[in-house]
Amino acid sequence: MTIRKQVLLLLLFLLFIMEGTIVPWILPSSWQNVLMPNLVFIVLLFVSIYHNRHTALVLGIIFGMLHDVVFYGEMIGPFSLVMGFSTYIMGFIFRVRRAPMPLMMTVVILGSLLFDSMLYAIYRLFSLTQVTYDWNLLHHILPNLVLHFVFGLIIYVPLRKQLEKIASRERKEKAA
Repeated sequence: MTIRKQVLLLLLFLLFIMEGTIVPWILPSSWQNVLMPNLVFIVLLFVSIYHNRHTALVLGIIFGMLHDVVFYGEMIGPFSLVMGFSTYIMGFIFRVRRAPMPLMMTVVILGSLLFDSMLYAIYRLFSLTQVTYDWNLLHHILPNLVLHFVFGLIIYVPLRKQLEKIASRERKEKAA
């Protein structure tokens, strides 16, 4: 495993820790029941586009399981399933090696919408929530989508460069 891959794993783990420690401290108390920022998921969307969707699937399952165990104790598995599946589907649909910023931001928006909608469907299926989809869309999904979009804009340039370097190094190793 190269240094850049180790740094990527460390970044994902740091973002996972930040989601539970620093982000709730930064958000105003009135927004804490509305916003559930999933920073790891946004980075995994970048991994699925600029690196490999299979890697994003595996990392999504692993970090989703961490979310299920640490943050959301109602059920084990929904975050793992949804995070892995969403990143894989986005990587499968948008198979572009050098995706420009507007395309990547579209992936962030659609991925975030797919992630939150699938999570709502699972919670609704198992009667863990009684709210309607319209209410959930207005009060939870759209605010999360805006937050994920802003975070995607912030990390776009540095993360894209690092993931493209990892991908080009792997192509050189395969060619040699």
